[in-house]
Amino acid sequence: MILADSVTTLPATARGSVLLSGSHGGSYAAYLAVRAGVRALILNDAGVGRDGAGIGGLALLDTIGMAAATISYRSARIGDAADGRQRGIISHVNQHAASLGVTTGMQAAAALALMHERAVPPISSLEVQTEHRFELPGEPGGPRIVVVDSAALVDLADTGQLVVTGSHGGLIGCQPERALKAAALAALFNDAGVGIDKAGIGRLAALDARGMAAATVSTESARIGDARSTLEDGIISHVNETAHLCGGKVGMTARDFLRAVAASATGTGSRS
Repeated sequence: MILADSVTTLPATARGSVLLSGSHGGSYAAYLAVRAGVRALILNDAGVGRDGAGIGGLALLDTIGMAAATISYRSARIGDAADGRQRGIISHVNQHAASLGVTTGMQAAAALALMHERAVPPISSLEVQTEHRFELPGEPGGPRIVVVDSAALVDLADTGQLVVTGSHGGLIGCQPERALKAAALAALFNDAGVGIDKAGIGRLAALDARGMAAATVSTESARIGDARSTLEDGIISHVNETAHLCGGKVGMTARDFLRAVAASATGTGSRS
C-alpha cells in the first residue's frame, strides 16, 4: 500500500501497489496511476463538480478491470494522502471496487486494506492521454495567458504571466512552497468544492504570502483537470488579498478576472 500526495509524482515502487493519492479523481489522474502500474486506486472526489469531472476516472478504470474509489472532499483534505487515510470516508466506488466489498461510507483505511487483500491487476491498459498546455495572447502590451491542465506543467518561463490551471487549489502535502513553481502575475485554480479545512483553496494564502494574485473558480462552474474549462466556463469563487487589490472579485468570470489583474499590473485599471 502506497500513499502519494499527488499522482503526478509516483515512485517506481508503485507498480503492483494499491495507491491512495490526494489527487482529484479525474480521468488523467486515473491514467497516470495505470501508467505507473498500480492495481487499485483511491483518490479525492474534489466535490465531484461540473460534468462529474472529480470522479471521472472511476468509470474509465472500470473499462480495464481496475478497482477504484474516491474519498469525500468533506472528510479529508485534497492533496494530503496521509489525511485521506486517517480521516477519509469513501464517497464513490466503481463496479470493480464494489465487487471487492468496498462501499460508500467506509473508512478509507479499511477500503485500502480491503483492496490490498483482494484487488487484482487490471486486464488491460488505457489509451495514451496527454495534459494540455498552450498559450494565448493577453491584452495588447500585457502578459500572456498560460493555460495548463495541471499546475505541474508550470515552469519558470511562466514568471510574470497569467496562469490558468485545471488543478485543485489545495496545497500538495500541506507544503506552501509547492503552491506554484513560477512567480506568475496571477494564477487560477479549481476550488474542488473547498471541502474540509478549506483545503481546496489552500494555495491562495500561500501565494498571497509571495505577493501573487490567485483565485479559484467554482468546481460547479468548470471541470476540474480541464484548464480550458477553467478559462471559458469558470466563475470566481474565492480570491486572495493580492487579487482583491488588483480588482479581482467573487462572481467574476475567469476571463474578467484575468483582465482586471492585467489592467492593474499595466496601470490601465483602478485598484479596489
